[in-house]
Amino acid sequence: MSSIPKRSVRVKSEKTAVFRVLAFLILPTMTLLSKYTLHDAHNVPAQGAFVLSPNHYSNIDPVVIGVAMWKVGRMPRYMAKASVFKVPVMGWLLTKSGQVPVERVPRGRESGDPLKAARQIADQGLAVVVYPEGSLTREPNLWPMRGKYGAVRTALEAGIPLIPVASWGAQKILPRYSKRISIFPRKTVHIRFGEPIDLSQYAGRPLDSRMLAEATEKLMTAITALLEELRGETAPKGRYNPADHGQSEIGRFEQR
Repeated sequence: MSSIPKRSVRVKSEKTAVFRVLAFLILPTMTLLSKYTLHDAHNVPAQGAFVLSPNHYSNIDPVVIGVAMWKVGRMPRYMAKASVFKVPVMGWLLTKSGQVPVERVPRGRESGDPLKAARQIADQGLAVVVYPEGSLTREPNLWPMRGKYGAVRTALEAGIPLIPVASWGAQKILPRYSKRISIFPRKTVHIRFGEPIDLSQYAGRPLDSRMLAEATEKLMTAITALLEELRGETAPKGRYNPADHGQSEIGRFEQR
């Protein structure tokens, strides 16, 4: 059941002209491809900064989450591949809407600090989307794999809510690693927003790797629980770690 957050006071709309142009370009196609059922959308803050952390299992996930956020009235900012920003028109729209370009460089070289940009977005009172898995899950049945520290670190450093969210159904539109979108029949995508992760026990503590790993696993557990509700299934015990299967977290999935 869809639940849109109620606002007791009038909040300035984040749907600026640029976002309305993006919606004009994207929403008709996404609506043709699928209908969207939002669950517990009241957990999305009506105003102020927060980090939104979704599961990641299809390359169309960011668009699906963008549609959901449009429906609840919050405009998301993403960290996207810098190459996308070089596409005429689209690159201009991405820049004007505050999306963050991230350069991909050979391993071992510095690529800047994309999380610094995420914190700057948070400082402006906006919503920033950080995928804790960092890439499409390698888990064979599309359950969340191990998480990285970016989402938790951003929330703790900025002192803002960390909202877990799970979606399911996008894989029927665009399967993992596929480049072919399925148009018919029309799909249904479910998005469930969780309550903010309680990070109070970590407040004021040094952000060392042990603490970040603990908090990140707490986040991944919450996302997995939301996905279990959507799928009506129980996730495998133990967090999937690509390294244990000789897999890289870059490139296409290969089960071993």
